[in-house]
Amino acid sequence: MSKPAVEVKNVSILFNLNKEKIDNIKEYFVKLIKHQLMFTEFWALKDISFTVEKGERLGILGFNGAGKSTLLKTVAGVLKPTKGTVHVEGVIAPLLELGAGFDSNYSGKENIFLYGATMGYSRKYIQERYDEIVEFSELKDFIDVPIKNYSSGMRARLGFAIATAVDPEVLILDEVLSVGDAKFGKKSEAKVRSMFDKGVTVLFVSHNTDQVRRLCDKAIILQKGTIIANGEVNEVCDKYDEMVGKK
Repeated sequence: MSKPAVEVKNVSILFNLNKEKIDNIKEYFVKLIKHQLMFTEFWALKDISFTVEKGERLGILGFNGAGKSTLLKTVAGVLKPTKGTVHVEGVIAPLLELGAGFDSNYSGKENIFLYGATMGYSRKYIQERYDEIVEFSELKDFIDVPIKNYSSGMRARLGFAIATAVDPEVLILDEVLSVGDAKFGKKSEAKVRSMFDKGVTVLFVSHNTDQVRRLCDKAIILQKGTIIANGEVNEVCDKYDEMVGKK
């Protein structure tokens, strides 16, 4: 049997939250040396386990602060689990935050090659897809402008265009399809759907159960860092709709 695309086993993430306000680095180190730093332990994820087979699309639902983005960052390798293990098969294309992975001082064009390199693709490979990326992002007139002058919507469009122009085995989307105008949102959703035939595995965070139903075949609900529902997408979305009071 082939290995799952994503396998999360007993994963927990602990954050130490500073109890007091520290205004500068000097004060921080003084308190650190004197063992005067006070922290509150916060478990953002608690004993999370699930698998996503190759080609499956998992929707991740939950209220703000439930641990959804923390989970995606852990799967993408941005965060290391305090406990447990994460294993991912193949190339990951993570779209976690607007502009994450971009260098603000570089132009859009330079960031296309930079982002591609972080995903493990050669300059030649990205060059072959460069025109497609620019056309999809609709940023031809701004492609030589530094990213720091882009709006959040422009950064999201460019990041999405890069991630979906290459051929990732695992695509991680954190609320990305809800960013920008309605026209681009529909275009982005259509692009993701077109990747299904290639067998891409998708992890998709959204509060929009209608969109999760369209894009995913499985779903989970996170609540206070734990999974409270895991199964077929319509059953899980029905439960979430009840939780939020949606008729």
